[in-house]
Amino acid sequence: MIKTLSLFMIFSLFSASAFARNNGTDYEVTITNITKAQIFAPTLVATHRHSIQIFNVGDPALPELATLAESGNPGPLQDLLDGLDRKVIDTNHTDGVLMPGESVSLQVTASSKFDRLSLAAMLVTTNDTFAGLNSVELPRYMSSFMVPGYDAGSELNDESCENIPGPPCGDMDDSGSAGEGFISIGNGIQGIGDVDPAEYDWNNPVALVQIRRMR
Repeated sequence: MIKTLSLFMIFSLFSASAFARNNGTDYEVTITNITKAQIFAPTLVATHRHSIQIFNVGDPALPELATLAESGNPGPLQDLLDGLDRKVIDTNHTDGVLMPGESVSLQVTASSKFDRLSLAAMLVTTNDTFAGLNSVELPRYMSSFMVPGYDAGSELNDESCENIPGPPCGDMDDSGSAGEGFISIGNGIQGIGDVDPAEYDWNNPVALVQIRRMR
């Protein structure tokens, strides 16, 4: 009886997500930047249960998502998701930026109960626009998504180089004025500040995402 109880206690130390990861299915996620001139910051990808939503249009952005959308830093949002141990099975992010017309791939693990995928990446010549997929169902074999750009609504879209990290600017201090207060479809570059719409504007979608089951 004591031995049985001890074994149960040891087994219970392993989280549901750790167990699922060891017995899960690997997926390759390929992100292609299909904009003319917008650069993508590192892309964060997560696999999780259907109850997880990293964003919803019309709702305020999570502070961690706002940080990603304003500065391109995926770290705080990844830390948040990694802390949801029984709801998130895996997270990963790309290294470096993704230039227009280029693709990058990474791998994540999923399982029958952790069967949704989300991702986010900042468009760096904006105040707070990000490419995002929210809780899409993982495919049996392969699926593709055309991904729009979303305005996080956390920073005013003043298009000022004082608040934009990407070219032709370079500001890394995400301390602009408060924005609309809710997530919406991004409306591109309007030419009201320092960024030339002839160069940096886009029409949605901004990315092609392909998800392929590996085994």
